[in-house]
Amino acid sequence: MTRVITYGTYDLLHQGHINLLRRAKELGDYLIVGVTSDSFDRGRGKLNVRNNVLERVEAVKATGYADEVIIEDYLGQKIDDIQKYDIDIFAIGSDWVGKFDYLNEYCKVVYLPRTEGISSTQLRAESQVDYRIGIVGSGRIANRFVPESKVVNGALVTAVMNPDKEAGEAFAKQHELTPYTDYDAFLHEVELVYVASPHLTHYDYVKKALLANKHVLCEIPFVLAKDQALELYKLAEERNLVLLEASKTAFCPAFGHIVTLVKSGIIGEVVDVKSSLSKMVPPPTRELDANQAGGAMNEHGPLTLLAIIKLLGVDWHDVNFHSKMDNGVDIYTQGVINYPHATSSFTVGIGVKTEGNLVISGTKGYIYVPAPWWLTDFFEVRYEDQTKNKKYFYSYDGDGLRYEIQEWLSMIVNQRRSCYKLRPGESAAIAELIGKYRNHENVTEI
Repeated sequence: MTRVITYGTYDLLHQGHINLLRRAKELGDYLIVGVTSDSFDRGRGKLNVRNNVLERVEAVKATGYADEVIIEDYLGQKIDDIQKYDIDIFAIGSDWVGKFDYLNEYCKVVYLPRTEGISSTQLRAESQVDYRIGIVGSGRIANRFVPESKVVNGALVTAVMNPDKEAGEAFAKQHELTPYTDYDAFLHEVELVYVASPHLTHYDYVKKALLANKHVLCEIPFVLAKDQALELYKLAEERNLVLLEASKTAFCPAFGHIVTLVKSGIIGEVVDVKSSLSKMVPPPTRELDANQAGGAMNEHGPLTLLAIIKLLGVDWHDVNFHSKMDNGVDIYTQGVINYPHATSSFTVGIGVKTEGNLVISGTKGYIYVPAPWWLTDFFEVRYEDQTKNKKYFYSYDGDGLRYEIQEWLSMIVNQRRSCYKLRPGESAAIAELIGKYRNHENVTEI
């Protein structure tokens, strides 16, 4: 039996895709189709926000040509798949001529003629709707947001709102945007709102945007108390709006695959999760200002807690914190969160340096993610028998904000109000743990 494999994104499935699948099927007896995951499509240079991977898989199945459909989600997977599925022929469209010649070492490579006059790029251009996005705030993260938005289909940043007129106008001039100091006027002119203002202002800005019927993406920390998080998510649900916490790690390809592997049982039952993150910041700066909700826990807690909550869930049993303080802010905090059948710990620092890795320990093996794990493009699954260890390599493009922007717009376009990569309940659980710390519950100074 001749086994054939081909790959594609297959968003906005059209006759060209169908013709290519038919031709690939005619090359052999059994066709495996790899559908790329919801990550960066380098060939197009834009992140897709139309059909998510599950929708694209179903569209490929509906053609009737695929005997088996798999998901392609990491660099180097083609070689792994060719060996795993005992492939005889690798088939791909002629627009990739020469690109995959290196696979001839493993099987025969065939470049199939493409259908002229039709392409996904053409269909997207004809049907694309650009959403006018307004940014609240003009700090460091906002400066990274604008260029990142340019690689996401449908994202068009048009305005910035900052009560500091001079700062807002300087930002607007730099990025060719319209500046606003009045929030109501700003909300009237934009369709979507990205909140990147100081921590203590998030709740008010998000609530007012939702009441104005705007979809919202809010930077971390989303809010600093569970009751505020639950109120805002409920308000978004009642108004049929998308509200998403901008935790970029949650949406990057590598972290998503780590969560999937752990849930699949590849390292057995998870017993311990250790995450750490530190960035040294010199004074004077907002991060070291108690009046602006500075401190290591508020700054870096959302990401280290994300790893624990995504891997162990929201039903933790107890938590305690140990902190080194300086001028009213924690420059280092270690926390221990216990679950009924597992434990976890995190360390965060802005005046103390830590390793910055992520270790997930299980009954069969463990996953090691080197520093900086929250920006990872590589991790390794390790076992007692080192010959079974496996390394995974992923793309982490730009500053990573493109992944959260992609998910936000994809939810809006496809009318999804919840995202499995970071659910409202998980976001609220992170806010609850930060809130407990801010209320000095089980906090010991060292």
